Amino acid sequence: MIIGGAEDKLRARTILARFVEASGGPQARIAVIPTASSLGPEIVEVYDALFRKEGAAEVVTVRPESREEAHDEALVAELGRCTGIFMTGGNQLKLSSMVAGTPVGDAIVAAHERGAVVAGTSAGASIQSSHMVAFGAGGTTPKQRMTQVAAGLGLVGSSVIDQHFEQRSRYGRLLMIVAQSPQLLGIGVDEDTAAVVEHEADPATGEERDVLRVLGRGAVTIMDGTRVTTNAYEAKRSAPLLASGIVLHVLPAGAEFDLGTRTLVPPRATTDPGEAAEIAEAGKDLRQLARDIAAGDASPTTLRRRQERRRRKHTAPVARPGHAAQVVATLRAEEGELEPEPDDTTPDPDETPTSPQQDGAPR
Repeated sequence: MIIGGAEDKLRARTILARFVEASGGPQARIAVIPTASSLGPEIVEVYDALFRKEGAAEVVTVRPESREEAHDEALVAELGRCTGIFMTGGNQLKLSSMVAGTPVGDAIVAAHERGAVVAGTSAGASIQSSHMVAFGAGGTTPKQRMTQVAAGLGLVGSSVIDQHFEQRSRYGRLLMIVAQSPQLLGIGVDEDTAAVVEHEADPATGEERDVLRVLGRGAVTIMDGTRVTTNAYEAKRSAPLLASGIVLHVLPAGAEFDLGTRTLVPPRATTDPGEAAEIAEAGKDLRQLARDIAAGDASPTTLRRRQERRRRKHTAPVARPGHAAQVVATLRAEEGELEPEPDDTTPDPDETPTSPQQDGAPR
């Protein structure tokens, strides 16, 4: 779970609630890693209270403050027992320097591989990619030397992640990285928004894939530089970069993206319950209309009377403009609104058999 920072902690807590639920809910054992933060124990106290409020069974702290501490077997053992790991915000370069390439960093990766949920906000989001933004200025225009890149944990391969994306105008620096390293997929996550990456089987083909799903108030911006044309290799100092042909995806809540094929997953078809009922009623009417047309030997007067009896018995639904029921109503009007009952052979009393005229000619 890649969280863009400033996630809601006071009201709905949608993202944090989803994290606890995915970590096991009442059986969740969560490790908080606040290494990136400059705050003291209070940062852990905040998340401890939030996660317990959402139903987590236990919350522990794993806080290496040096690479030496990141070799502590007790900290590694704590991570080995967790169902969820949460990395707080702060200085992402500090987090990378203290954790990446250490037993604690390896334990985070191992926990992810065995099925534990790994989440991080702000700095804790950036470190989940193979490459991470260490620091750099904001702005919308990509410029040479705009930012620096460091190694991440690699939970999301061949990617670079940036956070507070829209709020701090970080389009330019992510574009710069993608222009310089087109093999990396640029992922920018807005505040109070999460990119939830799940490994699953494609329902159509059965092949394994990583799917990114968007949760929260903002959007996830993805930059694919597979076919980029750029002058990044020759631009001087802070000159603006040529970056042409980069494919841009802006994904709001509910959108899905295949990280392997770098394509949007088609939205799942949904049907409004009211429309579903209306379509079913329209199908029933069409079937009845077919029976009406097939009963061509019945008298029109008889069929009209049967139709009136049905109308009194059942109130027809009101058709909304442009919907199937209105089309059926128009069809039935054109066909004379005939609805027979094939098994009803009782003669209509108002109908009298034809009789020959007095001159013997047929009427």
